[in-house]
Amino acid sequence: MIPGGGQPNMQQLLQQAQKMQQDLARAQEELARTLVEGSAGGGLVKATVSGAGELQGLVIDPKAVDPEDTETLADLVLAAVRDANASAQQMQEQKLGPLAQGLGGGSGIPGLPF
Repeated sequence: MIPGGGQPNMQQLLQQAQKMQQDLARAQEELARTLVEGSAGGGLVKATVSGAGELQGLVIDPKAVDPEDTETLADLVLAAVRDANASAQQMQEQKLGPLAQGLGGGSGIPGLPF
């Protein structure tokens, strides 16, 4: 509702929506370029993901490789990737959260993970 009972300026609303959409696209592009790292096993396994959650790199210290125990290595890899993805998720919420709130709280907006 507009104070004073007036009608909203449709052109102004469209401009605001377009600006918010551009800001959101810019933030998503920035996230895709930003890399975060997660690790497991005291740094024996390190995973790098983009802010968008795409796995970009994986480094395994030779000390983590035991041919007789590949399960532990697999667990360390999963833990490192999950750690990196958690950091990426937190970064997404920080960058996109305010924009999503401006677009109606974030629920139901395609491409937003929250």
